[in-house]
Amino acid sequence: MDYFNYKRRVSSVANIGDTPLGGANPVRVQTMASVSTMDTEAAVQQAIRMIDAGAEYVRFTAQGEREARNLGEIRRLLDQRNYRTPLVADIHFNPRAADVAATTVEKVRINPGNYVDKQKTFSHIEYTDEEYAAELEKIRERFAPFLKVCKAQGTAVRIGVNHGSLSDRIMSRYGDTPQGMVASCMEFLRICREEDFSDVVISMKASNTVLMVRAVRLLIRTMEAEGMAYPLHLGVTEAGDGEDGRIKSAVGIGTLLADGIGDTIRVSLSEEPEVEVPVGKKLVAYIEQRKGHLPIVAQAASGFDPVTAERHRSRSVNGVGFPHPPIVISDRRNGSFSVDENAKPDYFYTGSLILENFPSGVRRILDATVWKGETDTYPYFTAKEWKDAASCYAELKFVQISYEDLSKEMLAFLKEDKTVVVMLTSEHSNGVGHLRAAMHRLLIADCDVPVVLNRNYVESDKEALQLESASDFGALFLDGFGDGIFLQDENVDLHSVDNCMFGILQATRTRTSKTEFISCPGCGRTLYNLQATIARVKAATSHLKGLKIGIMGCIVNGPGEMADADYGYVGAGKSRISLYKGKTCVVKSVPEEEAVERLVQLIKENGDWQN
Repeated sequence: MDYFNYKRRVSSVANIGDTPLGGANPVRVQTMASVSTMDTEAAVQQAIRMIDAGAEYVRFTAQGEREARNLGEIRRLLDQRNYRTPLVADIHFNPRAADVAATTVEKVRINPGNYVDKQKTFSHIEYTDEEYAAELEKIRERFAPFLKVCKAQGTAVRIGVNHGSLSDRIMSRYGDTPQGMVASCMEFLRICREEDFSDVVISMKASNTVLMVRAVRLLIRTMEAEGMAYPLHLGVTEAGDGEDGRIKSAVGIGTLLADGIGDTIRVSLSEEPEVEVPVGKKLVAYIEQRKGHLPIVAQAASGFDPVTAERHRSRSVNGVGFPHPPIVISDRRNGSFSVDENAKPDYFYTGSLILENFPSGVRRILDATVWKGETDTYPYFTAKEWKDAASCYAELKFVQISYEDLSKEMLAFLKEDKTVVVMLTSEHSNGVGHLRAAMHRLLIADCDVPVVLNRNYVESDKEALQLESASDFGALFLDGFGDGIFLQDENVDLHSVDNCMFGILQATRTRTSKTEFISCPGCGRTLYNLQATIARVKAATSHLKGLKIGIMGCIVNGPGEMADADYGYVGAGKSRISLYKGKTCVVKSVPEEEAVERLVQLIKENGDWQN
């Protein structure tokens, strides 16, 4: 990985039907069916819709051997209709189903957390080294014969680690950590290598973008140390729907794609699966625009580690900087000052606009050439005006700079003047690398000036803006950089831009401003109407600022993936729901039609309700 310049990681190639993955192949976009695998015609029709939307792999759940066998029938019917896109079987808890699926489809996904290990109970178990080694031998005894079947059939394997389904064994030794996810994966990868099985793909997924990115980066580092270069499947689990789902997915997936990491992606939305594909294609296309960009010459700060990076400890200037949450600045040079009450910016930038009746109590940033020192106003200087900024008496002032402006003289000024906040901007085609270079120059100079990250976009498509800005800003915030965000796009309405900024901060876990819904996309295991349920839960609880609510189709990732959620709504059978407080199931198997009301009651009983 070149931290400042975009370059695809070179992986090995996994052969998956006639659509190979990794190496010099393009980044593949895939999705997963939401219908029952036993409803053959519905499965075929949904697969066709997904393939027509551009899906390069289509995944189906296979709870048991019956579903795994029926995938062969789905494969046959798709072939008859000239749809030859590779199919993937998704296996949990049932190695026998994986054995069957290896003979019916082109790829099988197995989950190390429940392939051999028992279903998690969140129990802490103490193992001696000998006992732990014995557990690993159990995995080898079951997994190696499966690989032999796959090799004979020409079937690829995805080792799909989910943060939410790490086994009690892994959790007991490594905890709920990226290290635990990597350890779980490496146990299986080492067996693959010992068995000379190379058609392997890996995923490290979590609903927490910080943890997901760290786990993938750590896995690559660990694989490289052992001479492995398997291709990566990227995804953020339980990302949700709508704007939140797109922003959260772009933060996690886009950050890694910007690093050159990733050979296939799935954007997991709680929407129809064919909707996921164009979203994924937009994200990949945006990142790939930076291919062959003008090189960025930069030096990484000593001691910086992207696997463990925490927020940079800048100085505090009038409430801007560490440890305060990142600020949000809205571009209001058009003279509009209406706000969405759920996404109220901290500052308005009005440029050189002269106003007679500005709303009271609103903090305003205006160009230094028109600033007169009025209450709640702060001057904004360009890099060329920095000497004027040095002589300005304001208690808080902003100076716009880019990487090239960080001369020794500029750095000395930024270190000395304790009233300055940098507005760091970039027009480079690889803005992420360019802004990273600037932040590292500040780190090397031991300059603790607060930094607001600024990018200007020209998208009229709101979804494109969400994906692009979330991948750009997300990469920087996840690296620990940024004391504020200033996103500009004159072609998208102001409220959407403001909501996008707050959404990025929420997705990077740097500032919480609303309820966080951790909702899965659904699959053939989901036995209730997921999309309608999400809408009902949101309608009832979206005003509960700061609360995390998990909405899960089934038990597979349920309690684990929403482990840091305050409350959980998990499918427990056909039209039956179980409710959780944290990891604990407190209401079992209630009728679906009563479940939202019972969830609200549970929140009230625990004192977390707000009117």
